[in-house]
Amino acid sequence: MSGRRAFALLTGLMAVVIGVALAIGTGQNARSDVAAPPQAHGPAPAEGVVPAAEGEWVGTWSAAPTGAEPGTRDGMANRSVRNVLRATVGGTGVRVELSNRYGSQPVTFTDVTVALSAAGGPAAVPDSMRRLTFDERGSVTIPSRGSVLSDPVALEVPPAADLLVTVHAPGPSGPVTYHRMAQQPNYVARGDRADDVTGAPFTEVSESWRYVTAVQVLATSVEGAVVVLGDSLTDGISSTPGANRRWTDVLFERLREEPRAPAMSVLNQGISGNRLLRDGAPDRLYNGPSGLRRLHTDVLPRAGARTAVIQLGINDLILQPRQADPAVLVAGLRRAAQDARDAGLHVLGTTLAPFGGHGAYTPGLDQVRQQVNAQIRNGGIFDAVIDFDAALRDPVAPHLLAPGFDSGDGLHPNDAGYRAMAEAVDLSTLLPGGERAL
Repeated sequence: MSGRRAFALLTGLMAVVIGVALAIGTGQNARSDVAAPPQAHGPAPAEGVVPAAEGEWVGTWSAAPTGAEPGTRDGMANRSVRNVLRATVGGTGVRVELSNRYGSQPVTFTDVTVALSAAGGPAAVPDSMRRLTFDERGSVTIPSRGSVLSDPVALEVPPAADLLVTVHAPGPSGPVTYHRMAQQPNYVARGDRADDVTGAPFTEVSESWRYVTAVQVLATSVEGAVVVLGDSLTDGISSTPGANRRWTDVLFERLREEPRAPAMSVLNQGISGNRLLRDGAPDRLYNGPSGLRRLHTDVLPRAGARTAVIQLGINDLILQPRQADPAVLVAGLRRAAQDARDAGLHVLGTTLAPFGGHGAYTPGLDQVRQQVNAQIRNGGIFDAVIDFDAALRDPVAPHLLAPGFDSGDGLHPNDAGYRAMAEAVDLSTLLPGGERAL
């Protein structure tokens, strides 16, 4: 039986389960990372219910929390935060995950909405605004270190659509859980403007995503999600803001456009400065926990996850204290791959890209990078390899990024470099056993 036919059979079985769950209204779609469950209060607004239909809940967008946002000790009382998110695959229903992972106390949202963005900005497409509920109630309290998943709501989401997820907190709370380098303008308004369609009240602009960490869609004919665990090269911090030109964005373009490509979503779990082996230093908490830890919090729980891509290791070389033993780095990559494999995922890994123009570069560190890359290419660590080193290096001086791919700091690619990274992915390797030869 082919991979697509087997997945379709599984999808049909899951559709029955989803239909029954929606029909009886169990309210078990909310979860918390701590013992105390999220509390919901207030009347349920009248919104459409997702009908029982063929499909599977699969992640269409995600962002890893990077820490507690500086300057938000008391949260964002009586303000509405409107996040702009680029979906990958489309669907007929939506669920939204909110996080208070780095909050020091519970945060209460009395109004949470999702809508299609009219033009990538704060204005919504007419008639697309949906108010979200949690256990069928219109407000939700998320405990410190907790998260919650909304009830399903009917909304036709086209592939590659821009979504608006807006939250309103009426009172003070602890620090805001955020993703600090979104490379995407987001918006804030005074008061409860979560239902506003015009976008006019959203006059404050932010470069961070706040509270929202994932969006799922009810999709048909989707073969799962590709979840990328990475650092700034996956986070796309040197890509054009608001243009969706990270390498993961371009990868999804290829999946949509190329004949016989797998029907998969792409979820970006990159954090700038993230390391494979070490947590972010106390003065750099926004770099996140180690990749080995984040695999279990940011990758394995993603809805529909089928393939993991591990793009980590260069920051272990260049950030203090440095890890300059290639055997230790390779052992860490091997462990990450095995943990993902044990969870049932197909696992790809990437080589470490050149950094010869960066201030941390030394010939000795580059030799370590080359030794790690040689072991990655030789096999035995990952199920398949994406060779970012070969895609980005200068053929004349291979310790450097090619001049046309360098954003200017010798480490991070520009838009053209991110496209080269996406084009280095053999799409046939995204499914186990190369099920789909292109």
